Amino acid sequence: MEEGLKLDFLLGATAPAGFAGYFDQVLCPRAGWHSLLIKAGPGCGKSTMMRKIAGHLAAQDETVELIHCSSDPDSLDGVVCAGRKFSIVDATAPHALEPRCPAAVETVVSLYDCIDEDKMRAHAAEVTALFARCGTLQERAARYITAAGSLVTDSERVAFAAADLPAARSFAAHLALKYLPRRTGGEGSEALRLLSAPTPRGLLCYAETVARAADTIIVLDDEQGAVSRVLLKALRDEALARGLDILTCYCPMAPYDKIEHLLLPSARLAFVTANRFHPLAYPHARVVRCARFGDKNMLRAHRARLRFNEKAALDLFMQAARLQSEAKQNHDQLETFYKAAVDFAAVDKRTQAIIARCC
Repeated sequence: MEEGLKLDFLLGATAPAGFAGYFDQVLCPRAGWHSLLIKAGPGCGKSTMMRKIAGHLAAQDETVELIHCSSDPDSLDGVVCAGRKFSIVDATAPHALEPRCPAAVETVVSLYDCIDEDKMRAHAAEVTALFARCGTLQERAARYITAAGSLVTDSERVAFAAADLPAARSFAAHLALKYLPRRTGGEGSEALRLLSAPTPRGLLCYAETVARAADTIIVLDDEQGAVSRVLLKALRDEALARGLDILTCYCPMAPYDKIEHLLLPSARLAFVTANRFHPLAYPHARVVRCARFGDKNMLRAHRARLRFNEKAALDLFMQAARLQSEAKQNHDQLETFYKAAVDFAAVDKRTQAIIARCC
């Protein structure tokens, strides 16, 4: 059997106002959905469990979303399979979750009973110090990200003031007419995701997800993201009005009000924003130069300001990545203590039981 698609996303990241995410989506009761909330310490097998479950679903030709951790992109924070109406997420800090409809919609899977507490207590001082060190480093990284976000926002405001918004909205209507499928008759659904985020590796963007999810890709080339924001908001609203299912990917610098990418996997269609922070490019994609909707003279007058903001923001993101990387090194040390105290055979048995029952 052909393996299903695996699409990489994030559900949360450090934003200018602190950690922001959409993990509570799994707590929204939806007809027929079942969500598992994993509780465990670092290095206790949560990510391995989710990878095995994702592999099992993909082997059955299901499309699965791999939800990565922005603090460690090699680890998973969750797996979502719309075809099976199933999700499993890491429900521990910084995105701690508790069920709203226990057993009916969500089930808590605790791995704490797989940890030898005596072994952990023997290293209580080291573990406590490492947790504190990780928190301090992440807080410092967050301050750099906050500063970078203010510069990104300042540049967007300049571009927004220079933009011909009526022309942009008119063009959005043209794009909708040309690319969005016709009304399906039902209600459209929206799931929120992040396609990019500041991480220990720097500014990470899962560009390959777009190529896997879409055959038709419209790239909105927009350095400041002002015009693309208007275009994508209009396209998002029209897609939902037509009853289409969409994945709305927000900008991590404005994770609740600035759309950066819009994916319609069922239509094999995507609208994405490309700029210096995530220079997306795809063969055969249509490229829309958003500068055409801006007042060139006004932008030219602010050229020095825009260049400074961009360079300074990139430098700040780099410093944040350095601190996040140091935090990850401390987190890796934490994991060595937990791994030595975990009964992984018991964790694997729990994993197989989940696969047998839920997948």
